[in-house]
This record gives sequence, C-alpha cells and structure tokens, in this order.
Amino acid sequence: MDALSRAGPRARRAAAAPGPGPSPLPWGRFAAWIDCVCVVTFDLELGQAMELVYPHDFRLTEKEKTSICYLSFPDSYSGGLGDTQFSFRLRQSGGPRTSPFQDDGRYNREAPLTLQREAAHYFGYVYFRQVKDSSMRRGYFQKSLVLVSRLPYVNLFQSLLQLIAPEYFDKLEPCLEAVCNEIDQWPPPVPGQTLNLPVMGVVIQVRIPSRVDKPGSSPVKQFNQENLLPAPLVLPSVHELDLFRCFQPVLIHIQMLWELMLLGEPMVVMAPSPTVSSEMVLALTSVLAPLRYCCDFRPYFTIHDSEFKEYTTRTQAPPNIVVGVTNPFFIKTLQHWPHILRVGELRMSGDLPKQVKVKKLAKLKTLDTKPGIYTSYKTFLHKDKSLIKRLLKGIQRKRPSEVQSALLRRHLLELTQSFIIPLEHYIASLMPLQRAITPWKNPPQIRPFCQEDFMKTLEHAGPQLTCVLKGDWLGLYRRFFKSPNFDGWFRQRHREMTHKLEALHLEAICEADIVAWMKDKSEVEIVDLVLKLREKLVRARCQHVPVREETLQRVGLYIDTIIGSLPEDLQAVLHHP
Repeated sequence: MDALSRAGPRARRAAAAPGPGPSPLPWGRFAAWIDCVCVVTFDLELGQAMELVYPHDFRLTEKEKTSICYLSFPDSYSGGLGDTQFSFRLRQSGGPRTSPFQDDGRYNREAPLTLQREAAHYFGYVYFRQVKDSSMRRGYFQKSLVLVSRLPYVNLFQSLLQLIAPEYFDKLEPCLEAVCNEIDQWPPPVPGQTLNLPVMGVVIQVRIPSRVDKPGSSPVKQFNQENLLPAPLVLPSVHELDLFRCFQPVLIHIQMLWELMLLGEPMVVMAPSPTVSSEMVLALTSVLAPLRYCCDFRPYFTIHDSEFKEYTTRTQAPPNIVVGVTNPFFIKTLQHWPHILRVGELRMSGDLPKQVKVKKLAKLKTLDTKPGIYTSYKTFLHKDKSLIKRLLKGIQRKRPSEVQSALLRRHLLELTQSFIIPLEHYIASLMPLQRAITPWKNPPQIRPFCQEDFMKTLEHAGPQLTCVLKGDWLGLYRRFFKSPNFDGWFRQRHREMTHKLEALHLEAICEADIVAWMKDKSEVEIVDLVLKLREKLVRARCQHVPVREETLQRVGLYIDTIIGSLPEDLQAVLHHP
C-alpha cells in the first residue's frame, strides 16, 4: 500500500483535486454546490429522526433539523412501496452563518436572477425509499437521503440522487463519505461554463446558465465528448423541469396561471404526492422567466412546519406565497385562500389529457374534492387558443415531451417579455443623460418612476407591438404595481442603474484635467475631493460597480497627484488617516 492509499480521505482528495487550487477552507468546494447531506429515518418511538448529517461538523439548528425531518417524508403517505423523489424549500433559522464556500458574490452577479444562490432559504432534494423489510419492527425500511443546497438546481440534484441514493441504501455511510469526497473535487459552478462532474464512475455534464445568455436560446450542451470514457451523462439543463408534463391537466388555463404568478397571488397546490406538489410549484414559479418570481414558495409543505399557524390563520390575508401540500387536512385549513389548484393523477379523455375546470371556491368543501382551479379570479388577457391547439395536436401526433415543453416555454417567455419590455423602455428613460454627468459634482439622480407617465407610453409602445393577445393590459399593469414582483424588479433595475451612473461618473473624472481644476481651489475643497474620491473607490470595489480596473487605477493615481500638491503636513494626514 503506497503512502497516498494509507492517507486519510481529505489528504487523498487534496492530492487528486483537479482544476483550481484547493479551497482555503475544508469542504469549500463541496459547499459551492451542497451545504450538507442528511439521512432521515423512521423510528418507531420517535417518528422521523435525523440519523446523519454530513459533513459531520455542518451546523443545522434544532428547528431546521426538525423541519427537514418532516419535509423529507411524504405526509399522509398512501402506503405505496418503492422510491419517490421530490423537493422542498425551507426558511433558514438562527441568523446568518458563514460557509466554507467563499466567492465574493461573483456567482450571483453572473448567474441569471432566477438561479441565484439563496441567502435566507435552503432547498432540499429528497430521495425517499419505502420497502418491506421483515427485520424492522414495523415491517418496513423507510429512509430518505436529502441534499441540502442554496442552489435551485432541481434537475441536477435529483439526477445526482438517482445515482447515489440506491447505492447508499445498500452500502450506507462509507458510500456517502466517498461520494461527498468526490463532490469536494468538483470545480465550482461558474455561469457560462460547461462542467464535467465525476461521481461514482459516471461523469455528469452540465452547463451553468449565465446572465448574458440570450433568453430562450439553447447553448451547445456537449463538449469534449471524445475525451470522456465512458460517455458523460449530459443534462440538458441544471434546473428546467418538463413543463409540459407538469402542466398537462391545466394547459387550457396557462394564461390564468401566468397572471396569478405575475401578480404574486397566494396559491395552494393540492396534490396526491410530494412529487406532483413540488414539481407543480416549481413549474409555476418558473413561468415568469427571465423575470424573477420575488414571492415566497414552498414546493412541499406539511402540518408540522413552523409557518403552519401563520399560513392557516383567518385573522389576516394569506401571504404572497405558493404552497404545495398533500394532506387532505389542508382543504379545511386553507379554505379561505383565494386560489386553490387541486391536481389529481393525470386522467385521459380519449387520447388527450383531461383538463381541470375552474370552479367557485365555495365548492371546495368535501374531502373527495375533484381536481380543479378553485378561484373567482377573472383574467385580464384572453387565452391564446392557437397555442392550446398546437399543444393538443402535438399530443395526438405523439410529439416528444421536450418539444412540447420548448413550445410552452417559448410562449411564456415571449408573453413575459412583451409585458416587461415597455417597463424596461420606460425605466431606461429615467436615466440622466450622459452629458449631464460632470466630474466635480455628484452625479444627477435617477428620475422617480411615475406609474401614470408609464401608462401614457403604452398607447404607442405597449405590449401590442410584440404580442397578439388582446385584453386589459392596463388593468394588468395596475395590479402588477401592487405586487412583490414589481417591487423586486424595480429595486434590481434601480440598483443596476445607480451602479451604471457611478461607473460613468468615475469615467468622467478620469477624463478631466485635474491640475487645471486645482488651480483656484482652497485646501479644504481639495481635501474634500480626496475623501470623496476615496469613498467612491471603496464603493466601486465593494459593490462591484461595472467599471474597468484600469479606470479604478487611474482614479487612484489622481488621488496621489492631488495629495502630492498639498503641504507636507496635510499629505502626512491624508496618507495615514
């Protein structure tokens, strides 16, 4: 046995690690993808119990552990045997915590807004197994393997679980440790890059989407094919679900569901299993892409959740959230919610999927409630009948599901873009003109967003230029202005424009004649300029203002030039503040 074979797993990992140098902190590369792996088992005395957290030193609060335990098992499980996969999203408790993964926020700056690393929530990706086992007191083996991550990579992590969970259930902890060691060698997720991720003798190949990708484009999926043996498992997307499969029973209502998501309306998805519930919630929250869904969402939610009381109280309006549930008890406790989507197992009507009906909320009373959308909501826009016809014809012609999903996704993308482009044009007009930016004055302010002024632009530059759908677009915009999605979009755009102004101001300073400016200025004014320029430099670096490094260096040289023109005692003070 050689020295490396005798070494511990971490030493072997460091020696074998490809790509960039080892992370400065243990498990840094692992944490770039996954915070921890949990194993939840069913204990006859305790119920769901946390059997294992890996890495062992990862800190989950007791509240988080309890929530993960309940969210990792199907609620009111029907007794079916076998394996099932689903996802949940969990609010972090216990305040901010440090992670061994440190990237200075680079990932979030370069990733699409819809795929940013979450700061206040964890995603849980679950692989649950229930099989008969006479050696267990209850006669069943019931266990879940859960990947806990800040990244909404549902497709990647569920595919990863399909590889590792069956192996883990057979071989237990040593297998899990080996897999985690392999993940700790992966390169970090860098937007725009296609990565090869080896695990258990398989290479998963994925492309990490980037903010500069053209929406709706399909970048080349495979590369380096001939060098990889065996051939890699190529995932077409890290995060995209099969939209068509998720929405089959509600295709004729896709317009209504898009509007409800756009407006951030509270919605309950009642489903027969956590798989259906979590996929439907994730599909719903993805229909606005590339616009970010800024409300809360819980792909799977149980009566044991710490927010249960908050969501079921009738003393206040339901929060802006989409909640996926499976327990029939929720029919009673969430009856006051304004929009309830009840989906069952898919049924066919001839060769077409049976479509659910829109029903009055008052009819949602009995426990054997039929599938349907229980709401009194009236859509602002008319249905796109041509889209529905194309999709239904595609079913009859046995068109592949991925082609149907691409059609649906393109339609939703074009609809969202038609809605958002007039807002983008208007907000761009609020930016001060470049000629108004002068070096020695603070940059001018971005003009305020006036809803009525925006509405006046719609007659000539509204959605009708790019969208054939008719309806009350103005009414839809007015409702949108009251939603968290408008607030989130506006804050993001305002922040980007403020950074752009900062960058233009720094460029203007670099092009100015500093010596000429200083001639008739007092020492107080010159010192004031030095302090302001220093503050600008710090802000530009901390907030990652989109300005060239060369510009920042020139501003630094300007500061040195200005200080050099001052008396020595002042120079000493400014050099050593």
